Amino acid sequence: MKIGLLILLVLSLVLFPDGICRSLAARPSTVNIGSILRFNSTIGGVSVVAIQAALEDINSDSTILNGTTLKVDMRDTNCDDGFLGMVQALQFMETDVIAIIGPQCSTIAHIVSYVANELRVPLMSFASDATLSSIQFPFFVRTAPSDLYQMDAVAAIVDYYRWKIVTAIYIDDDYGRNGIAALDDALTQRRCKISYKVGFSSNAKKSDLINLLVSVSYMESRVIILHTGAGPGLKIFSLANQLSMMGNGYVWIATDWLSAYLDANSSVPADTMYGMQGVLTLRPHIANSKMKSNLISRWSSLSKTYNHSDLRTSSYAFYVYDSVWAVARALDAFFDDGGKISFSNDSRLRDETGGTLHLEAMSVFDMGNNLLEKIRKVNFTGVSGQVQFDATGDLIHPAYDVINIIGNGMRTVGYWSNYSRLLSTVLPEVLYSKPPNSSLANQHIYDVIWPGQTAQKPRGWVFPSNAKELKIGVPNRFSFKEFVTKDNVTGSMKGYCIDVFTQALALLPYPVTYKFIPFGTGTENPHYDQLVQMIEDNEFDAAIGDIAITMSRTVANDFTQPFIESGLVILAPVKKHITNSWAFLQPFTLEMWCITGLFFLIVGAVVWVLEHRINDEFRGTPREQIITIFWFSFSTLFFAHRENTMSTLGRGVLIIWLFVVLIIQSSYTASLTSILTVQQLDTSIRGIDDLKNSDDPIGFQVGSFAEEYMVRELNISRSRLKALGSPEEYADALKRGPKKGGVMAIVDERPYVELFLSTYCRIAVAGSDFTSRGWGFAFPRDSPLQIDLSTAILSLSENGELQRIHDKWLKTGECTADNTEFVDSNQLRLESFWGLFLICGVACVIALLIYFIIAVRKFLRHVPPEEPATPEAPISPKEEPKCDCRKFLSFLDHKEPPKKKRSLSSTPTTPVSNFTVLQIERPVRSVRNGNAVDLEN
Repeated sequence: MKIGLLILLVLSLVLFPDGICRSLAARPSTVNIGSILRFNSTIGGVSVVAIQAALEDINSDSTILNGTTLKVDMRDTNCDDGFLGMVQALQFMETDVIAIIGPQCSTIAHIVSYVANELRVPLMSFASDATLSSIQFPFFVRTAPSDLYQMDAVAAIVDYYRWKIVTAIYIDDDYGRNGIAALDDALTQRRCKISYKVGFSSNAKKSDLINLLVSVSYMESRVIILHTGAGPGLKIFSLANQLSMMGNGYVWIATDWLSAYLDANSSVPADTMYGMQGVLTLRPHIANSKMKSNLISRWSSLSKTYNHSDLRTSSYAFYVYDSVWAVARALDAFFDDGGKISFSNDSRLRDETGGTLHLEAMSVFDMGNNLLEKIRKVNFTGVSGQVQFDATGDLIHPAYDVINIIGNGMRTVGYWSNYSRLLSTVLPEVLYSKPPNSSLANQHIYDVIWPGQTAQKPRGWVFPSNAKELKIGVPNRFSFKEFVTKDNVTGSMKGYCIDVFTQALALLPYPVTYKFIPFGTGTENPHYDQLVQMIEDNEFDAAIGDIAITMSRTVANDFTQPFIESGLVILAPVKKHITNSWAFLQPFTLEMWCITGLFFLIVGAVVWVLEHRINDEFRGTPREQIITIFWFSFSTLFFAHRENTMSTLGRGVLIIWLFVVLIIQSSYTASLTSILTVQQLDTSIRGIDDLKNSDDPIGFQVGSFAEEYMVRELNISRSRLKALGSPEEYADALKRGPKKGGVMAIVDERPYVELFLSTYCRIAVAGSDFTSRGWGFAFPRDSPLQIDLSTAILSLSENGELQRIHDKWLKTGECTADNTEFVDSNQLRLESFWGLFLICGVACVIALLIYFIIAVRKFLRHVPPEEPATPEAPISPKEEPKCDCRKFLSFLDHKEPPKKKRSLSSTPTTPVSNFTVLQIERPVRSVRNGNAVDLEN
């Protein structure tokens, strides 16, 4: 037997030259784990009871560990003294434990995590410090929600109530600093920020805390985030109450330390509760379950057994309880896979000569990686809910209750879950069964009673009493001084924009000290983009004046509610139509009048030609026929012609002509109405497209955003743009026009244009506004003053004060310019109707051609053939035939006989020869005075 032991010893020395291996059985009778807690703290006290409760349940359950007894070696550590706590933790690491529950404190957790990585001992810690990650510390296993999620929930509350700035008070250690850093990141994602943060040491004196709170009271933010431990946190609330910082207007949000304290302590002093009225706090959400109810029912007896009878359960008690169970289940799986508990010394852990730290006593858990893997794979339902770790090593589905301190208790007003990252009144476990919905419209929590016993939401900020004087930039204009300018006598700023600003400030419930600083020389209008940029450069705290709200300016600055509409419009010259006795002639140009009148005569003549031979109404003496032509022609203008048309060709021509007359008449009526009621533009400009398609110069006001807008948005060449500095330059440039060194039009904002048009009457707006903007006051990003001033401007608009200020500075009267010069404008020209006239003319020509072709055929058919000359009867010169044209014209002038209708009863029984019919139809020829003459039948 002794020889066998000797051989085993020799083999161990050969196989393990760096240390001696101490091995236990694959399923030992006892397994030791450790716990590093702060026993005299609330969380530490409930953790002790929770660990003991878990040990009782695990060791009494035969399905877990198969007879192996789990024991926990608990050690107290000092979180307030970082050095002493670190030494205590390192001494504890000399014991051979396979896992550690804790540490509770983030400072100690950082130190122990380094050691745990080397010794391969998993840390089942509920420290919430977000910088304790599984990447840097792979053996760190967080068994409670990280501060990343808690601070995201705090940021969601701040954003829900539309507060933009907060003040952060924190304990100046790893827990406090890293928690506030996480809060800063979460607020930034929601366009909020920490305007002031102040830390204090764990052993800070009362005077130090008072000075801290006094400095906080001087800040503009009234939303205070308190991230600390229970001891210092309660002191701060007590002192804040004494300093009247728990009244109306203040918002206090405490992290989960407060809910852990109130949940665990059965009796909280009344003055302590009184000093926290209206405070909001967070609590890690634990869903109700049978396992949770069973543990709560046993808690009273457990706490008495383990000397913590004054403590009740809290969320951390449930997390610690499940942490022990997670180790037990991982060990069970570890043993099932053949895992063995063995430790070996690391040759690197040796004291230098004369050292007394006994580093060589620390042993490496040989199969620590295997146990860590089993821990990260656990998946069971515990008292805290589903215990399962995600890829980052955090528990899945972190969630928080939003709690309001009221009276002697707490009221849950809502929930936050990482599943939707929104506030809701629906339980998180209910949301998990639905698809995630991140719409802000779904956010809602119940009404909160705020400090001061009010249900009205605090504004969240005030203008600090010790605040520095605001430096407000104001444009010093050269033109349009009614809006804003510098008084040369007093040196003060005055104008429409100044009055709007001062009246809005008067509505604020707090005083604001400010100083106007003129921007610009006053000899020309300043560039407003430069003025707004100076706010971002911190040269100005704000800028007021006629500042247009553009997309580029809102990138880095916030603007108030617009106090006046200001879209871009086009200015162009106009020509007034002066009402006189000859106004009815203005709709048509002279050319149009002449062509229209000519066509009346042409159509009348054409219809007369087509109807003359067959229509008695178009026959008579030459005088009567001329009158008929004129009467018929001009009566069609009113569709009052009484003569009937009988020929098909005449009717066709008349239909086309009546359509032309209808179009001309309607156009004339519309044009005359417009001339008598509306001023017409003297140019062809109808909108922005006409400016883009032209090559003529375009004017703009110096310093206006219109220049960049036309270049970037409308793609108009900068070489076409001409800067104009005053109304006089406007009028002169438009009067001269593009051919004489002026401009075809001017693009400017409507308020300037309306003021300009009150003096210059021969210029008007062409088209409608092609941008929709407004003027506002510029402030730095997320400035609370911007929000309050926007509300004040809306109040000015609703009570009519804004209109009164407008009438005071910008009210304009009737334009009284000389009207002796006027020109016809936008008359109807021939070019607009030549198509109609062409159609009508072509119809007349075609009708006449058809008519004359038919007439020639009839003429040739009815004229008798000429008798040939014979020697016996030669034709004398006097008897030579006359020209056929004269005969044809005479033929056209004669009335065409009506066509005879033959009936059966009158048909002769004797056939009539063709010769007889021909003789009947031919006209009778007779000789008068030696000439052949045709006689009518």
